[in-house]
This record gives sequence, C-alpha cells and structure tokens, in this order.
Amino acid sequence: MIIDCFCSPQYLLAYYLTKKRYEVGLRVRKGTRPIRVEFERRNWRSRHSYFTNKIMNDNGCIHLNNFKAAKGTHPYKIVHAFFVSCTSYEARKYKATSCLCFTCGKPGPRMHSCLHCIFFGCYAGHIQDHSKTKKHFLYVDLSHGNIFCAQCQDYIYDRELTDIAVTHRLKEAKSLGLHVPYTPWLPNNNEAMALRRLRKRRLISPHTTIGLRGLQNLGSTCFMNCIVQALIHTPLLRDYFLAEKHKCKAQSSSKCLVCEVSKLFQEFYSGAKTPLTLHRLLHLIWTHARHLAGYEQQDAHEFFIATLDVLHRHCMNGVEDIEKKENGRCNCIIDQIFTGGLQSDVVCTSCSEIKCSNCRAYRESTKQLTLETLPIVASFHLKRFEHSSQIDRKISAFISFPAELDMTPFMSSHRRAVDMGGSENNNAPQGIFEDNRYSLFAVVNHLGSLDAGHYTAYVRQMKGSWFKCDDHMITRASLREVLDSEGYLLFYHKTVLEYECDVS
Repeated sequence: MIIDCFCSPQYLLAYYLTKKRYEVGLRVRKGTRPIRVEFERRNWRSRHSYFTNKIMNDNGCIHLNNFKAAKGTHPYKIVHAFFVSCTSYEARKYKATSCLCFTCGKPGPRMHSCLHCIFFGCYAGHIQDHSKTKKHFLYVDLSHGNIFCAQCQDYIYDRELTDIAVTHRLKEAKSLGLHVPYTPWLPNNNEAMALRRLRKRRLISPHTTIGLRGLQNLGSTCFMNCIVQALIHTPLLRDYFLAEKHKCKAQSSSKCLVCEVSKLFQEFYSGAKTPLTLHRLLHLIWTHARHLAGYEQQDAHEFFIATLDVLHRHCMNGVEDIEKKENGRCNCIIDQIFTGGLQSDVVCTSCSEIKCSNCRAYRESTKQLTLETLPIVASFHLKRFEHSSQIDRKISAFISFPAELDMTPFMSSHRRAVDMGGSENNNAPQGIFEDNRYSLFAVVNHLGSLDAGHYTAYVRQMKGSWFKCDDHMITRASLREVLDSEGYLLFYHKTVLEYECDVS
C-alpha cells in the first residue's frame, strides 16, 4: 500500500514497528514533500518457538533472539542506516537534526535508540527509565551500532547484525568518498568449525619462528639470499601468495618466476627449519635477466630491481590488456605494492611560478621532486659504491635511519599546501590528512670492500622481533643492532593501508 506523509524517519519507523503481522520493507523515494513511502507486504511466520529453549552462552542473548524471531533484522537495519552509519545525505541530515534525547533534549552523552519503538535516550539513566515504564529492553548505541540489552545489562554480539553494520559502513564510506575502513578477518561458523577440526593447525605466538629459514649460498649468491629474505617478509606480498592469489596463465609454470616465488612462500611457512636452495629461482633470473647471469658477485640493488621487473612481466602473462591497467596504472600485485608516483616541478626563482609565463624570459630556476602517490613498500638505496675515472671505492660512512618514518613532508600535496600557506589550517588540499607513516621491516647490509664483500640482511618477523639472516644462519637481533648497522637497502612498509570502496 502507498502512504503519503509529512513525517520524519522516526515516525515512519514507528509505523513500521507497529505492523505485528507483516514484515515490511521500507523504501523512501527522493523528491518533494510529501514523502511517498511504499510498504511491501509479505507473509510473516513466527519463529519464536525455535529460540525458546536456547540459553545465552550457546546462542547469545535470548531477548535479542526472540526479538529477531518476531520482527527480523529490519528495525536494526533502518536505525543503523539512518542514525549510526548514515548511508546517505538524507540520513546524515536527519541524524544531525533529530538525534536528541527525548527526556533531556540533549544530544548525549552515549545516545541510544530503542529497537521496539521510537525513543532516543542518554545511556546515563534515561534508557533505563524507558525500559521500566515501557518494558522495552533492546537499544542501539548510535555511536558504534552495538546492541545493548537492559535485561542482560550488557552489550550483545550478534553475527548477523554485525554483517549488516559492516555493509552499512562500506556504503557510508562510498557516500562520503572515503576509503574503505580496514576490518580484520572474522571466521564464519563453517570456517570456525573447520579450524576446530584441524588439530595440527599452527598457532602464531608472539615468539614464533614460522616463516624463518636459512638459504644456502650457491657461490657468491648472498646478494640473492638477502633480497629473497626481504621479499618473503614483505607483509602484503606474504598475504597475497599465502592466500594463493596467483593464477598462472603461462604455458609452463616452470618458466614463471611468480610461480617459483609462490612455492618459496609455501616452503618458508611450512614449519621446516632446514636451509633452502634457490637453484630454480637463480636459473629463472639468469634466463630472464641475462645481465645477471654468471657466478660472480652481483649488486643486491640491481638484483632487486631486476627481480621486480621479471615478476611484473610474468604477472602480466596471459592477462588481457583491459585487465592490465586501472586508472592508467598497472594493476598487478608488484605494481600495487612497490610503485609510487613522482612529481617534478621546475620553479622560476624570479616570480616563483612553475611555468614562467609572467617573465617571458629565460630565468634561473630550481627543480624539485616530490611524491605524488606513495607505494605500499618504500625502498631506499644508499649509494655505497663510488665509480669514477680516478677511483672505485666503497663509502662506509654511517648514515642514521629511523624505525618509523613519516613521508608527509615529502608529498606533493603537502608542498602545495605550504606554498599556499595552508599547512596550518583546515583548508589543506586532499591528501594532506592521509596517514603517510611507514615502519621499517628489512635492511640489507654490505660488509667488506668493493672487491671482496658479503651481503647480510635484517628482517622483522613480528612487531618488535628482528632476526639477522646470514645465508643459512638465522640469529636473533635487536632493533638497536639493526639501526646501528651500516645500511645499504632500507625497506619500509606503510603502517595504515587504504582500500578503495567497491560497494554498489
């Protein structure tokens, strides 16, 4: 049936909750007042008896279960969409003007909404008074969306309502043009049962050594071993390969470097402790990067760049062009993790403009490079080897580097804000308030001279747990030992990851 009304969503919800015999779907059409609201009637069957013998320890709160059996999840969906996540502009407008305590007329503290009727109340006494007079015991916390049961005197977890809340938060993020907030993985009932049945499952403890394995030196291959250790301990790369995301479309997987790296991750996290031999990986690198072929010592940075290049090319094997690029950039896992963007500005020193259209003359200028977009993993190469016509030598000067790094001062958006005088106000351009912090997770060092040297690496296994990788030997290390090392290649991982919202 169709109802024309001049009421707010609270009264629409009140009408909805009075429908004892029907489930009611609510759709609000945009347009001028009066608001046209369509209620779709569907058959309703009580499931109350299903929950009568359940107890809270087994199936959560019996009061919430009885409420869901009688009225379903639609009341929670409406309250959450309008007054918690605010999935639309209209919802945000209604929340700003309507979320006041019915008792004191104030917007809090800790505002809750009754699930049984239209009532907003403060947690400190007003919702308790409403429970006594109306015998309504279930409330939604309008700050976080949690359910409070006045009879159990506790907040209640319900998986079905949690899934609704997650969906609404994604829609809210999309409505506001924000990145999707990170949510940890929670196993569903089937996954939890499967984990319980797996008696030999490995538990990750704070002092675990799973993922640590030595690598045999095949004859001056310490440069390769160090880079492999750094890649294996790159968090997002580890998650990608252990989740078996790589689907090889090459004619033969034996020629695919990505497949070989995927096997290495399985070997590292198998729990075995014996050192690995990387003869297949070395052969693939020699095949696809011939300038590195041979038994002489190679530069670790050059090997790192060549490895990323081959991995990138092999990720693209068999992939259609339309899948290769997104927004003009490659969408493979290697580019997603290791690729950023530089901004180059040439500034005229006379008029301080990038393009000197005012002067219309050749002027002395300065060139500045800033970061337009940041990679997930930022790698820094300290130039330790000097090659000139007069001398070849190693530079062993100590250069300090931090465990935590904030890249905001080096961002193009930050530089533009400083130039416009907006670094200290709220009118800074988009991106200035993004979290650009990085955390150190691997360091490659070169020991010895230019002619006779050896590479070692430090890797972070868990937060605060560092290990020194010297070919086949793995020993514990302290953060102080890492920061006091000479440093040749430094690897930093973004502390906070941002996800694109993909909710229709």
